[in-house]
Order: sequence, then structure tokens, then C-alpha cells
Amino acid sequence: MALDVPLDTSQIGREARTLETDLRKLIVGQNEAIEQIVNIFQMHRTGMCAPDRPIGSFLFLGPTGSGKTRIVEATAESLVKTSRAVVKIDCAEFQHDHEIAKIIGSPPGYLGHRETHPRLSQGVLNMYHTSRVRISFVLFDEIEKASDALWNLLLGILDKATLTLGDNRQTDFSQTMVFMTSNLGAREMESSLNPKFGLGVGQSKIGMGDDKLRSRIAKSGIEAARRKFLPEFMNRLDKIVVFRPLGAEELLKVLDIELNFVQRRIIQNLPRNCFIFSATPAAKQLLLDEGADARYGARHLKRAIERLLVQPLSNLIATGQAKAGDLINVDANGNQRLEFGRRDAGLTFQMMAYLVQEDIKELLLTAAIAAEQPQRFASARV
Repeated sequence: MALDVPLDTSQIGREARTLETDLRKLIVGQNEAIEQIVNIFQMHRTGMCAPDRPIGSFLFLGPTGSGKTRIVEATAESLVKTSRAVVKIDCAEFQHDHEIAKIIGSPPGYLGHRETHPRLSQGVLNMYHTSRVRISFVLFDEIEKASDALWNLLLGILDKATLTLGDNRQTDFSQTMVFMTSNLGAREMESSLNPKFGLGVGQSKIGMGDDKLRSRIAKSGIEAARRKFLPEFMNRLDKIVVFRPLGAEELLKVLDIELNFVQRRIIQNLPRNCFIFSATPAAKQLLLDEGADARYGARHLKRAIERLLVQPLSNLIATGQAKAGDLINVDANGNQRLEFGRRDAGLTFQMMAYLVQEDIKELLLTAAIAAEQPQRFASARV
């Protein structure tokens, strides 16, 4: 007898769910891009990807500072544990046809043939494969600046997952995720936004979840891409995702992620003498004012953090003012500078663990072992 049992196609496998969780920790405000990457990865792990083509080909459109490059690096970090696995091709370097030799190598007989090493050889793609995940990541950044010769290479890669190098060797892209980014349509997207939506830092974010606004932004980006790119290129793409500008609330989340990276750096590099810091809302606002805005998104946020936070912290470490077990309070004054003060001292690893985010506790355990104090940390892992 036939059974009529409903099935839930929204569920995903454990590995895809782990990837999704990792990406949501690192990427803010770009849920559609996360979903598309996770879906393609799920298809790959189940063997359902189209044969003789890359695992997935993505075109990411949107304004600068919205996370297009970062999501590629985060995908590599999650799957193969390092963002260095991303082979990045800056298309601004390949605006002339003869420069394509940097990617595929010079043919035999040409001057410099033996000295020109292809950027996209099979060895380069496979360098970060692991026994568990055999996936390569190639990013073509600012794809709209590519020469016609690079476009022709891309068409072959997207269609047949094959690239012929200068010496007639072939590179197989069937185990590769191919990403392309472009700022095309950024101005059109900005003009699609009504000023009442307030994308500036510190402004309200009214309407950013509105479906009509989201649709209008996506339409502006895709129309700009269709005007620039040939139909045969657009038709070979698996996913086209438009990244929307980040609002004030989302930029604050990005800042918290970057501050978390600084805290991880302190613990990893100073395991025996690590300390923790806490930034006040005023300090965070100063960092946002200096490093993020509506036009450039979070593009310059890291630079502001290095200048205003990391460099002063390094001075405190070098002069012995920041010591093991300290809790450093970071506040803002009226002179566009951060102020640093010791709020507490002599904290054990266990006490510090209760004051940091969950993903840093394992780093503190490693630091506790290095300091030969693992027993004082045991209860902090609960």
C-alpha cells in the first residue's frame, strides 16, 4: 500500500548546518548569500551538482564594504580552516590581454616561459585540500575590470570546468567554488534607497527589512550587471546575489565581530600573559564613526580598530601596563581618542572565561595549559 508521508525539504545535513552556523557568526546582514552558498555545498556533498562543471559559480554584486569578499574567506575558513585557501585574482591587474599570461603561464618558446608560474595551476587549486573536504576556492575580484582574454577563460571554466594553461596542461575546476565580485549597480542601489531608511552610522534602520526595498535594491544591481556582462556569461552563473548596504545596527554587529578577533589575537599571541578588554558603547561608537559609513560600509573598520585600539594596546603590553589577568576598560573621550584603564587585575583563567564570548573559551583553555593552570579552568568549560 502506498504511503502518503510528507517530507521536509527545508532540512539540511549536519555539515551544511555547521557551515551555515559558521557563516552566520562571521557575516552580518547577507542571509541570501549565506543560504545560496550552503545550498550549493549541500548539493556537492550529496553528489547532486551538475557534472563537468564547477561545484558552484557565484556573482556577488553590491556596494563596497558589504561583505562580498569576506563571505568567500569565511566559507574557506569554515570548510578547510584557513582563509588562505582562497585563490584571489584581482581583475584590475588583468585589464590588458597580454597580462593573461600571469594566470595561465607563457607558452613554450616565449621569453620568460620557465619563470612564469600559472596562478591557476592544478597544484595551486589543490594546495589546501583535506582528507575530509576536497574543495578549492577561486575569487575573481572586481570582475567588471577584466580584459576580453580573461572573459574567454572564464566562459570555459564556467561551462566545462576546464582551463588550458600556456603549456597545454589542463586545470580541472570540477571541485572548485568560483566566486566573482563586482561593485556594478552600487550607485543605482543607493538611488533606490529612500532617505528615510537612514543607512548612516547612528541613524535608524527603518524599512531595511521591507521586501519591496530589498527587491528594488536587487533589481538595480542585476540590471546593471546585465548591461555590462554578455548573456552567455550571465547564463552560465549558478547564483547571482545582490549584497545590500549595511545599516547602523548591522555595522555594530560587524564591529563586535572584529573586536572579538582582537581579543582572540591577544590570547593566541600571549597565552601565558593574556588579558581581556571591554569596550563601552561610547568607544564602539567612536570606532564606528572613524571606520564605517553609509557609502563605504565596513571597508575601513579594521583600519580604525588597528589605529585606535590595537596600537595603543601594544604600547600597554610593551611597557608592562597590561598584565596577565587584567581586565582593561576601553572608553572614549571628547578628542576622538580611546581611553584605557584597568578595571580589574589578577583574574584567573576561569574568571576571564565568564567575561568573553563562548568561542574564545577554548583559546583560554589552551592558554591555561600553557600557563600550567588547567585545573583552575575546568569549571569554566561548563
